[in-house]
Amino acid sequence: MSSLHDRHLAVSPDWLALYYKRPLEITHGEGRHVWDADGRRYLDFFGGILTTMTAHALPEVTKAVSEQAGRIIHSSTLYLNRPMVELAERVATLSGIPDARVFFTTSGTEANDTALLLATAYRRSNQILAMRNSYHGRSFSAVSITGNNAWSPTSLSPLQTLYVHGGVRTRGPYAHLGDAEFIEACVADLEDLLGHTRTPAALIAEPIQGVGGFTSPPDGLYAAFRRVLERHGVLWISDEVQTGWGRTGEHFWGWQAHGQNGPPDILTFAKGIGNGMSIGGVVARADVMNCLDANSISTFGGSPVTMAAGLANLSYLLEHDLQGNARRVGGLLIERLRAIGAGSECVREVRGRGLMIGIELVKPGTDEAHPEAASAVLEAAREGGLLIGKGGGHNTSVLRIAPPLSLTITEAEEGAKILAEALRSVG
Repeated sequence: MSSLHDRHLAVSPDWLALYYKRPLEITHGEGRHVWDADGRRYLDFFGGILTTMTAHALPEVTKAVSEQAGRIIHSSTLYLNRPMVELAERVATLSGIPDARVFFTTSGTEANDTALLLATAYRRSNQILAMRNSYHGRSFSAVSITGNNAWSPTSLSPLQTLYVHGGVRTRGPYAHLGDAEFIEACVADLEDLLGHTRTPAALIAEPIQGVGGFTSPPDGLYAAFRRVLERHGVLWISDEVQTGWGRTGEHFWGWQAHGQNGPPDILTFAKGIGNGMSIGGVVARADVMNCLDANSISTFGGSPVTMAAGLANLSYLLEHDLQGNARRVGGLLIERLRAIGAGSECVREVRGRGLMIGIELVKPGTDEAHPEAASAVLEAAREGGLLIGKGGGHNTSVLRIAPPLSLTITEAEEGAKILAEALRSVG
């Protein structure tokens, strides 16, 4: 009989990426651990790409899913849906956006696609500002605003996209500047850009770039951008697909590190809110959300089962202060990883916030990205019983660490120890 990997290759697209030389089949999980088909246990520091936000097999979520599935699984947005309304009410309040409206989707890609539709319809412009090194999803429109070549398979686009400096603090033409001067230079670049083009519909930005390798600007950059954008009537879309729900520890939303001039006009979310269930969504102030002049629905967005999961997951997150845990345990973990990184010639930088940490690898003695080392560390960490991710800009040379927010100090120490061994194995 063919292996599962052989069967996968026979029916899947060539571009559907798999981690590891010997791809892993995960069969079940509990807490911060998962097991493979051979019965081996791993500490999970990637959470299904930042999606298993609270814990694997969280009893409160599985119970809510089971009970709702026993009543009704699906109805669509053509009917009133109590779990959807209840979750929308909570998300609207938490968003910080006044007079907020919420539309649920099935993924972050679809959420960003909807945000782009709203912004371009509201502003009657097909121009979008995006950040260099960004990633916003897999759809045709989301790919067209992605500033990361490794994840942008076509230059064809329904939008005209202009890329702005600022998403990457320690590389690029302004990296040598102090934080205040960096922000000033990026704002000047934005002002200059707007002087050479028709007025865009919106700026879309991840407060911390996910696929880009967990890079971020100094706090306050997007607040400074917002002053410029408001003068031109340009909307601000905060892509919180990876930064939302308290993962950064210091804030519930990533935009709050840049909130001096108010919340974004549009906020997108997904991943962690469903703890593995397919939930995405858009929050926008009423005049923006209501600007569409044609009917629209979502067949699967706001499904009763996924909404029940989201409600249970959000309640658990808030009642157990997992944002505070991300701040405390994440702070300890990042300091531990910085100490480890200081002893490795391959580690250029350890960065991040809360339980969203990146380790950028370079060729020893240079500033050149080292994707081979990143792949080797990924493999070595797996052999040591730890699952991590990878990403980064021009080359995939950043280790991505994003465990469930219920991570314990003991588990953080265990993961750091495995990572230290994995880094030593590649020099």
